Amino acid sequence: MAPTERSFARRTLLTGTAALTGTALLGGTAHAAGAAPWPRRFPLPDGFRPEGITIGRAPYAYFGSLANGDVYRASLATGRGAVVARGLGAGHPSVGLRVDRRGRLFVAGGESGEIRVVDARTGETEQVYATGTTFVNDVVLTPDAAWFTDSFAPVLHRVALDRHGRPGALRTVPLGGDWEQGPDFTANGIERTPDGSALLLVNAFANGGGLMRVDPRTGLARAVGLGSARLPNGDGLLLLGRTLYAVQQWQNAVDVFRLDAAGTRGTAVTRVTDPRFRIPTTVAAWGDRLYLPNARFDVDPPRPDTEFDAVAVDQV
Repeated sequence: MAPTERSFARRTLLTGTAALTGTALLGGTAHAAGAAPWPRRFPLPDGFRPEGITIGRAPYAYFGSLANGDVYRASLATGRGAVVARGLGAGHPSVGLRVDRRGRLFVAGGESGEIRVVDARTGETEQVYATGTTFVNDVVLTPDAAWFTDSFAPVLHRVALDRHGRPGALRTVPLGGDWEQGPDFTANGIERTPDGSALLLVNAFANGGGLMRVDPRTGLARAVGLGSARLPNGDGLLLLGRTLYAVQQWQNAVDVFRLDAAGTRGTAVTRVTDPRFRIPTTVAAWGDRLYLPNARFDVDPPRPDTEFDAVAVDQV
């Protein structure tokens, strides 16, 4: 077993233990005798328009709203939740988001061009960065930075993090090498390579849609070899060990790949589909499940009473 696999196995064990511990605090577990099983589908507020999801160290999922930038937190054990952070209103959506171990949310602000840092415990917006670009889409956290994609510009946005995870200066990194910028949405989901040496980005335009491996120091992009697989509707990415989950929103599917350590090549493993998928966009994990919000982009325009939900499927 390679070092990264050992690390993943340990993380899986710890995640499962954390799930049981967190559930015990909540008063039940899907695996405990006599307890109600954790829901595999739960509602989100009507008209919420979810896009991003993130799950931290406790069994709670955070969802961002495209409607007004609110952040909603739901218990994975019960499916119940509430808005924990108010957005900045129409024109300031919350798209991709990630929560760190200290309960700090890093939020991509979509067409507002903003990056926001929110305290998930108090709901306070701690910092707002203006990138000067047109659509900040998704985010991944590394030990020293929060990295954001921009869908209409060939750049990445980097927010420096100190050793306590506090955000610092914003820097824009141009993308080069194999990067091809399309006339419409191009960059979308973002993750790290299994060895942590580079970043993985969805490029929905180049070669019919696929993955790019980007050197974070230089912005140099190289296409990831995925054989004949394509990601024309690629959205959120999730890496667990060397297994990469890529949400294909309009296809109502999650494509699963096995990557090499450096993230230069991948082999298609399977495709996950579910009749409850209604254009899912992003994905997060807890225990042995994947959780996805249904964005329902086919409802145009969405109404204040449009129903939204999140669903859980088994990991591969």
